[in-house]
Amino acid sequence: TGGITGKLPGRVGDSPLIGAGTFADLRCAVSATGHGESFIRAVFAHAVAVLIAGGCEPAAASRRALEEVGRLGGTGGCIVMDATGRAALEFTTSGMYRGFADEHGAWTAMFGDEPR
Repeated sequence: TGGITGKLPGRVGDSPLIGAGTFADLRCAVSATGHGESFIRAVFAHAVAVLIAGGCEPAAASRRALEEVGRLGGTGGCIVMDATGRAALEFTTSGMYRGFADEHGAWTAMFGDEPR
């Protein structure tokens, strides 16, 4: 992901850090971006996976983990898919570019709550 603008050259954010901005196991896959320090401190992607393993739907797990990011002073968003194909595209920013393809290969791109 591109993360937020204005980062220092060479800075490593949350996106490439396993457990913070990315995580996958047999139950789900998570990719996140936003205020990296908050996602790192919240161990965001792993927290989402743990909630899903405990029975949460991907959207509910994402929202709960984003609440923790918010308590730490950050905003951002994520794309999550569980092993059954349920997906979540949650965010707490003013907008987040994201997209997906359906089973027929038709693409939908979104920013905020509106399809593009």
